[in-house]
This record gives sequence, C-alpha cells and structure tokens, in this order.
Amino acid sequence: MNNGQPREVSERVGECVRIYRRKLTWQATYQVNGEQVRQSLNTKNKKVAIQRAWDIDRKLTAGESLSRKKPATLSEVIDAYQEHLIAEQRAEATVSKYQRILKEIMTLAAILERHRISEIDLTFADKFKARRAKTLAPKSLSDEMMLLRQVTKFAFTRRMVNKDPLLGLKLKKPKPTPQPCFDDEQIAQILALARPPHAATFLLLAETGFRIGEANWLTWLDVDFKANVLHVQPKDGWKPKSGDVRIVPISPRLAQLLHELPRQGRWVLTSPKTRKYPANDRQIAKSTTHAALKRVLSKLGIAGKPHTFRHAFISRCLTKGIEEAVVRSWVGHVDAEIMRLYTHISSKVSQDRIKLLGKPNTEVENATQSNAATPA
Repeated sequence: MNNGQPREVSERVGECVRIYRRKLTWQATYQVNGEQVRQSLNTKNKKVAIQRAWDIDRKLTAGESLSRKKPATLSEVIDAYQEHLIAEQRAEATVSKYQRILKEIMTLAAILERHRISEIDLTFADKFKARRAKTLAPKSLSDEMMLLRQVTKFAFTRRMVNKDPLLGLKLKKPKPTPQPCFDDEQIAQILALARPPHAATFLLLAETGFRIGEANWLTWLDVDFKANVLHVQPKDGWKPKSGDVRIVPISPRLAQLLHELPRQGRWVLTSPKTRKYPANDRQIAKSTTHAALKRVLSKLGIAGKPHTFRHAFISRCLTKGIEEAVVRSWVGHVDAEIMRLYTHISSKVSQDRIKLLGKPNTEVENATQSNAATPA
C-alpha cells in the first residue's frame, strides 16, 4: 500500500544504474558481483542525483572496483554483540546464558570453517539446529535459534555485513510444555519435611509466586510491614526478569514467617553459618535452594522445582476466583498463553466441582461464592 502517495518510478541513468526518490532523497540501485546494491545519493536535487549516478555508471562500465566493505568476522560480531548486551544492562544470568550459546555457534563455525558473519547463512542455521536438537529440549532449541537470528540482525543493523545472511529464516515458537504443579497438600508436605533455612524459602515462594531470584534477592528494605507489601525492585548486581518492578501483598501466613525470621543483616533469606563462611548475612544461593528442594521432593516422590511454586500460586489464585488482572499484577509479566499453562486444576478441586452438578442451583451459587471468598 502507498497510503495515497504517488508511487515513485525509477529512471535509468547510463547502462547500469537506475535512480528513484525515497521520501525526499534520491537513491541509486545497481548490481555488483550479482548482488543488488541500493545506495543513497545524499541529495534532494534531481540534477545532482543524475550527475552522481553517472559517476557510478562510468566506474561500473569501466570495470573499476565498487566492492563494498568486507563483512566482519563472526568473532568481531559476537564480541560487539556481547558488549551491546552489557551496555543494555541485561541481567547477569541472561548474559551468561547467551555467552554459552554464542560459544556453541563459534564452535560449529570453526568446524565448518565459516569465519565471516556473511557465511552464517540458512545452511549454517540448518546445521546448527540439527546439531543442537540432539541434546536440547524444544524450548531451549528455540531460544538458541532465536539468539542466532538476533546476532545476524545485529550485524546487519550495525553495518558489519552488507546484507542479512539469515533473511527469510522462519522460526516456529514451540508449544509450551505442560509443567508439574504442587497442590495445597503437597506444599504442606514439602514445608513439613524441609529444614531451615529452606522451609522459609519454600513458604515465601508458595505465598508470593516469586521467581527464585526474586526470593533470594529480597532485602528487609523491600519488606513494608506498615503497608503489608513486598517490593520487587532492582538492586546493585540484579534486576527482576523483564523489568518486573511490582508490589506484592503479604498473606497472613507469610506475615507470621517474616516476623519470626531473625534480621541478620540485609537479606531476608540467608544461608546458615559454616566454618568457611562464618558471617550471618550471607545471601542464599539458587543452587542451594534447588538442591534442598530436590532432596525433599525425592523423599516425597513428587515432581517439581522451585519454579513449580510459582505455578501453584498462580493456579491457586485463579481457582479461588481472584481476577486474572490482579494475579498478573502480583506475579509480573505472564502472557496469556503462559497464564493458561500455569492454571492447573488439582484432582481435589476437580472432584469438588463435579459434585456441584448434583446439587440445586442455590447450593451451587453458595458454594462458588464461598470458594471465591476464600483467601488465597
């Protein structure tokens, strides 16, 4: 569509060049080594544009070199891209993840002897996908292919390559994989079996829907007992995923826990003292939480991970009748598709609901209103 504007028609200048106007500036188009080149003539004056186009045509017909800038090496592009990530203040975990993937791209490029970014083309993408598909789940493979695409786009927009070598690459977003979800009884079993300080971490996750990083980076300055809320906000060395700065209300059970926890410095959740680490205020690590939960779940025969508490919180809120908009404001960025994935209906809830079919309508209304009024 041209939005009602007259369509610009190109005009031939000499044997090899055509000129046309893009907005108000004149452009030239011609071919070099079989590649279509579009070049701004940097003028709004048609007479000047024709003169400059004649200069280009004379060089082409005389066989003079009009070769374009040599594409950057893949190594140069990746170094520049990593500097860009740091400049954009991407999360440290994200940068580390990308570095691992970029290393895999470099490894295959070295095997195939493709050293320039222009050689990271569609055939390379196919080979990379086939190689990584042997060890990766669909979601992880999709993430790696998306990063490969971002690298070539970055090179093109930074003029490190004459044309985007992966132009036309089609990436399919994988369907979300069903995830486990803890029900209320399972959470109670986990909390009963967990030892300090991990029991406090698990309860915090279950009562807030926090991501594990948000729990581990929670400070006492983030806890507002007067307003009865927790603040999820950036700190030196960390920021929430997708910039999810938000306020989360404190449930009665969580309030009791927070009042009982010792304040041993900055962090709400701290690791116990050891001979190697005698300090009281040592931030608890993700790996420690993962390992502790894995031990508990193994004993109980339950599938899950720390993020499963987030599934459980969202699912419990929605099945209790809390509006989706409210749940979103508590848990941060969750798109509609992922929100549906997070909504797990426990077998107990399912059995309770099926019993409503045999009751009079008034009893059904009373039961559903009671469920909606029950605090999450």
